[in-house]
Amino acid sequence: MSTTFDRLFIEPRRTDHPQSRPARTRETETAQSPSMVLLVLLASAGIVVYAIFLLNPGNRGDWLPYVMVIAAESVLVFHALLAMWTVLASGYDPRGFAFHHAQDRLYGLEEILQLHTESRPQDWTMSLDGRSVTIDVFITTYGEDLGTIRRTVTAAVAMHGAHETWVLDDGRSDEVAALAAELGARYIRRLSSNGAKAGNINHALSITRGELFVVFDADFVPKPEFLYETVPFFASKDVAFVQTPQAYGNLETVVSKGAGYMQAVFYRFIQPGRNRFNAAFCVGTNVIFRRAAIVDVGGIYSDSKSEDVWTSLMLHEKGWRTVYIPKELAVGDTPETVEAYTKQQLRWATGGFEIMLTHNPMSPKRKLTIDQRLQYTVTATFYLTGIAPLLLIMVPPLQIFFNLTPMNLTITPATWLLYYAGFYVMQVLVAFYTLGSFRWQTLLMAAVSFPIYVRALLNAVFKREQAWHVTGSKGAYRSPFAFIQPQVLVFVFLALTTVVGAWKDLSNGYPSLALAWNATNTIILGGFVVTAWREGRSARRALRKPRGKRVAALTTAGAA
Repeated sequence: MSTTFDRLFIEPRRTDHPQSRPARTRETETAQSPSMVLLVLLASAGIVVYAIFLLNPGNRGDWLPYVMVIAAESVLVFHALLAMWTVLASGYDPRGFAFHHAQDRLYGLEEILQLHTESRPQDWTMSLDGRSVTIDVFITTYGEDLGTIRRTVTAAVAMHGAHETWVLDDGRSDEVAALAAELGARYIRRLSSNGAKAGNINHALSITRGELFVVFDADFVPKPEFLYETVPFFASKDVAFVQTPQAYGNLETVVSKGAGYMQAVFYRFIQPGRNRFNAAFCVGTNVIFRRAAIVDVGGIYSDSKSEDVWTSLMLHEKGWRTVYIPKELAVGDTPETVEAYTKQQLRWATGGFEIMLTHNPMSPKRKLTIDQRLQYTVTATFYLTGIAPLLLIMVPPLQIFFNLTPMNLTITPATWLLYYAGFYVMQVLVAFYTLGSFRWQTLLMAAVSFPIYVRALLNAVFKREQAWHVTGSKGAYRSPFAFIQPQVLVFVFLALTTVVGAWKDLSNGYPSLALAWNATNTIILGGFVVTAWREGRSARRALRKPRGKRVAALTTAGAA
């Protein structure tokens, strides 16, 4: 018999003994640790003190740079405070008695023994409230390589619990169809790509009949226990979906590390905190839905490329409950290149700005609780925090070239740095505590992504269509510099400004804070430019290797 069945057979049912409480999870313990709570409270205090310092009229300098600083820092302060508030709520565990009771009775031991399926957990019927539940597993594909699809489909078919696995191929590939048949999965191909991923899923829903359905991107490989850990939540009739984290197995490049670690705090503490407010939202993959809930809102939202957040918002407005569990149940890929990162962030940010501009969560028309309104406002405006660095980057040049300073000149640099540290350093410490180490790649990517978010905002304002891009797809090589021209121009400008500032400080006989900040910003942008150059060099080398092999083969064949 399998180890899984042994454990299922031997372990007692926890809910047969109501007086015993289920063990607390590692994620909940971390969120509720006194050290974590203390750090968050200190960081919150630092944010408030910094805000008071900035808004004090006596500290105001020249109007133009002051307004730029206030505009940028107001966005950052607002989001920092709401983030701290949400993190404090992250100790809430959605796994209550109903969940554990349903999980204890998810598989029928008698049926397993009767059908002799002890060694085939993928065939075990799952039951909720004494009746079997049908589940469809959707794997959405759009041009990913066959090796990637094979890994995901193989793992999906093998998940514990009876289910039907479907490959939804918007790439319309005969090779993918053959692969699905080989691995025991079913295959769906549609004639058009209308609605992108959302349209792909909605089309599959019109063909399948499962009570629940799971969505995996083609590059996210599920673990065997995915259904065991998520299906029991649906014993509660008001649950629309259960979302699990995006975990990454390709954190190898500067871009992939920056993009991956950037989301770590979100998945470990922000999303769990949103459980407390019934505001956890879908992230597009590693999620299981109740079909009836999606039918209730007219299907997966298809008028935006951020169909996941929009669908979540529609569900919450209809009164459905959503669940997030911080347990890694699938491992996938984060963007590895500048191109992939740019396209991913552009799509996500455009969707967020669309909500901000066309579906304001704070509007009285929205049927949301006050907590949900706040959380969705944070989501809709989050990418403004990516535009804020652009305003702050432009402040030191104003002082260097025009002697315009944002703060009163009577304030010493040491005083200003003290307040500044209370805001930023404490947040870095919180991130350090949650991630276990300092991730400079995250700060780098956050500081240099402003052109992406400016473009996304313009897309939303002018209703420009944003093309769909699959993170794991492999296309023709394009230089990373084709996607970072604004960053290169800003780097050149800052480098020249640093030279001017150094010459000016030498003439004045004392160093200035403006020069120090401008030089720091120059180094950060320069680091990103170097990252892009290294990426391009590696890609060109990789392209030359196959070409060299082909030439050698042809030469050998000609000699023969």
